Amino acid sequence: MVSEDNWSAIVNCDAGQDGRFYYSVSTTGIFCRPSCKSRAPKREHVRIFDTAAGAAAAGFRPCKRCKPDGLRLPDEEWAEAIAESIRLRYPERITLQSLAEEQHVSPFHLQRTFKRIQGMTPAAHLLRVRLDAARALLRDTRLPVADVGERVGIPNAAHFATVFQRAEGRSPSRYRQARAEAQGQAEE
Repeated sequence: MVSEDNWSAIVNCDAGQDGRFYYSVSTTGIFCRPSCKSRAPKREHVRIFDTAAGAAAAGFRPCKRCKPDGLRLPDEEWAEAIAESIRLRYPERITLQSLAEEQHVSPFHLQRTFKRIQGMTPAAHLLRVRLDAARALLRDTRLPVADVGERVGIPNAAHFATVFQRAEGRSPSRYRQARAEAQGQAEE
């Protein structure tokens, strides 16, 4: 059973409780520090351990986000994990600050390391992912351009059109039209 104090620490991501206990989540098979920024699990799925070794011995894997075993991922794996997080969440509002908080590092360290490994900033990677998704939606759907922008995380239609034009050399409407014409010629 999870005590009220432990549950409060988990729900509030209380860094002051780190090292005092660890918790595992039976549905994920992962164990975390109390300060982990992951979504709070259902209380009935949580087990408390005094040590990280105890949680590992019970068959739980350490969380890649809060690294309760104290081991850091190599920078290449870490940068790829951040890039994957961006790929999975690109429609959401993602900032350097939110990524840094999620990874428990300073924004400066995250930016510098990610750029060194990936060759671009997290913001540039986010924009690339959003534009790739926009191209696919423009090509494969009949959604209005404003809806495409909103679906890829750029809800301001004018800003979306400007960003797309800058990257692609033509407006989203012209891109869609050119793709449709090219496909029509290929079918003839």
